[in-house]
Amino acid sequence: MQRDPTSAAITPQLCQRYANLIWSCLDADLHRSALFYAERYFVLDLKNHDARHLYATALLETGQPHSAHRIVNAPAKEVRCTGCLNILAKCCMKLGRHRQAREALEACLRDHSYTPTQSMGYRTSTAFPDEAILCCQAGNSALKGNLHESAAMSYRQALALNPMLWEAFEGLCAIGDIPPIENLFPPRPPPVLQKPGEEGPSRPIPVATGAGFFTPDAGNAGNLFRNWKPGLRATDAPAGPRDSIATSDSSFYGEPSFQAPIRSSRSQPTNLAVHPPAVRPLSSADEAGPVTKKLRSNARQRSAASSSTAAEAHHLKPSKSAGALPAAADDRPKSSKARARPALTNANLFSSSGRPAQNAAAPSRSHAHGVGKTATGTGTRRSTRLQSGGSRLTSRTTARDRRRPATNARSQSHDSGLEEEPGGTEPAFAPASPIGQGAPSESSPPPSGTWTAEQERAAEEAFQVELADYQIYDVMRKFASAARAMALYDCRLCLDELEKLPPQHQRSASVMAMVGKAHYELGQYPAAERAFEAVRILEPYRLWDMEVYSTLLWHLQKNIRLSFLAQELLSTDPKSPQAWIAVGNCFSLQKEKTQALTCFRRAAQLDPTCAYAFTLSGHESIDEDLNKAINFFQSALRADARHYNAWYGLGTCYMRMSKLRLADYHFRKASEIHPQNAVLLGCVGMVRERYMKYDEALELFNRAIQFSPENALVRYHRAKILIAMKRYTAALQDLQYLKDTSPEESNVLFQLAKLYRLLGDDVKFTQLLAEVRDVAPKSLAKIRKLAESVKPQDVGEEVMDEG
Repeated sequence: MQRDPTSAAITPQLCQRYANLIWSCLDADLHRSALFYAERYFVLDLKNHDARHLYATALLETGQPHSAHRIVNAPAKEVRCTGCLNILAKCCMKLGRHRQAREALEACLRDHSYTPTQSMGYRTSTAFPDEAILCCQAGNSALKGNLHESAAMSYRQALALNPMLWEAFEGLCAIGDIPPIENLFPPRPPPVLQKPGEEGPSRPIPVATGAGFFTPDAGNAGNLFRNWKPGLRATDAPAGPRDSIATSDSSFYGEPSFQAPIRSSRSQPTNLAVHPPAVRPLSSADEAGPVTKKLRSNARQRSAASSSTAAEAHHLKPSKSAGALPAAADDRPKSSKARARPALTNANLFSSSGRPAQNAAAPSRSHAHGVGKTATGTGTRRSTRLQSGGSRLTSRTTARDRRRPATNARSQSHDSGLEEEPGGTEPAFAPASPIGQGAPSESSPPPSGTWTAEQERAAEEAFQVELADYQIYDVMRKFASAARAMALYDCRLCLDELEKLPPQHQRSASVMAMVGKAHYELGQYPAAERAFEAVRILEPYRLWDMEVYSTLLWHLQKNIRLSFLAQELLSTDPKSPQAWIAVGNCFSLQKEKTQALTCFRRAAQLDPTCAYAFTLSGHESIDEDLNKAINFFQSALRADARHYNAWYGLGTCYMRMSKLRLADYHFRKASEIHPQNAVLLGCVGMVRERYMKYDEALELFNRAIQFSPENALVRYHRAKILIAMKRYTAALQDLQYLKDTSPEESNVLFQLAKLYRLLGDDVKFTQLLAEVRDVAPKSLAKIRKLAESVKPQDVGEEVMDEG
């Protein structure tokens, strides 16, 4: 039965991939990227302690100690391991709860039998970041300095070097210059489990052998960003055994263990005098003969040349080398044997297929049967055979015939203490993965109708590794599609993309927050409120996106819930701008503008890059001091040039100052950023209306109503345009709709009464004037003037206040 590659079943390979990726992001100070992948890992299995530790660590590094404390502070009915207590102590120290931290640390000391989880064990990291990290950091600095072009270029370079850098993609979203997802993250074919007798794909899949696009090796010790070296690029990488990395994609790199020079002093015996002194340690590619490599130095070239010359001069036969092998191997010191063994074991911790371990085991094995390998030095390299179509069969046959004596030599080396692979005839440094190989391996028998249990396990292991890589990459692409749509304010597309996520991810707090923001931008406030309520249940101490939730409650006029939210946020972190924005919205809802403005300014002081705090300050000042409000809106644009609310606020200020040209410019800039916002399109239409360009204004109002049919303000202005264009029937429909939805709106009743006066219906005209007088008693002067008017053109000149 064919398995669905998108179903994220919890496998050891998937856990290992997530753990390596998260730790690499943490080591590179990419805390937002680490948090993104840690949440993806945690929602797959909420009871997985390894995922819990990583998620809590990422939360702690991103400045959310309360949320991290909640994750590891499991209730009494759940099992809390010593690893959770260790992270709990860190959270308590961050929160200033030092007594609780001491109690947690003492509990850790009492548990002597605790074994750390797979991702929390021993590992090493690098202090200096690689090229992709440096590009991402350069983009962050350029973005904060409003150098958007430089930031976009740096972010694209970072993603080209490492597509798993989520922060680089978030930076492109903040700029708004986002290429299509197919260009940034091209789709990858789903993995296929190879069966006996099947040939692999024509192009080898890199992730099949454990050397994937973000797979670490034993040499990296879990660090994913150490592939790059200063001065090393994809085009001039040192040549080596690249059978499983045969791709021209710039985002794929060979493992560092393939690129680093081999240290022959690790397990090389010193008493084998039969070998030439300058012989290069052999690798898995040397089974078929010397390989034409890019020369790193003249000394290396001379040593390789002397090796082949010595082999041809002696004319050693495989039988002689096989007979001399046990005695030479037994003369080795036992310490060298003991050191050769952990090299394979440690490498297998990070690579299931055994490929990263081949260079570590090459020195000991090459000297154990080096003479036999030198005799086979005239074969053809396997990667060369993959590219040569006509002579592949001949070269393969001759290489296999010449390799048989060397195989016998390796079988005899078992008596001398050398460790062999479980496959018997397959050496530890040979490519063990049957996935992604275009031709049979030199060290494995040709494909046949039946496989041994060892080969089936190797194929299944390689498939699981590739499947884990595919699942993580696929989930990341789906999130990237939704984030791109949200950054471009295509909210409906964002909701559609979020629906494509697996069910476990759809129930996460970050996804529900994105759903709430999408509904908020669409003006669907009840749906947005339900989404944010789910966020508060899933993550009660979350601070991100809570400024949007508080503004949503302000629009819904829910004073009590807004006050409770402000108190919760303030108790969680009194130095967060989200908490003070919520407090300011609470005062603004109570018409206390001075206190609200003080809270908004406090939020701006805590975070000068918070554009929303400056924007709300401008809206609170717009009724009292237009110049002061303009200064606030301009400060918001300096913090975030794509903050469309600030462009809208500036347009409103200039509209009140009757500066129509400036108002039109700022309204259009806001509409370009958020092209589906009905209010912004309506504001542009209002400017066109003031210019007496009714046709353009009507077209803009029609577009706005298509995006938001429930928007009352846009319908009201469209009705006024229709009355001015003497299209009374269409205007009557809009005004009647507004009367049914807002029966106590005096402006709607006044316009409807004027329309009935133009239509000649005096009865309904009189009834509506009476309703206007009851709803708005202060408008008696305008009502009297409308009742005394006789000419229809005089009726069209009178309008009520639009406050």
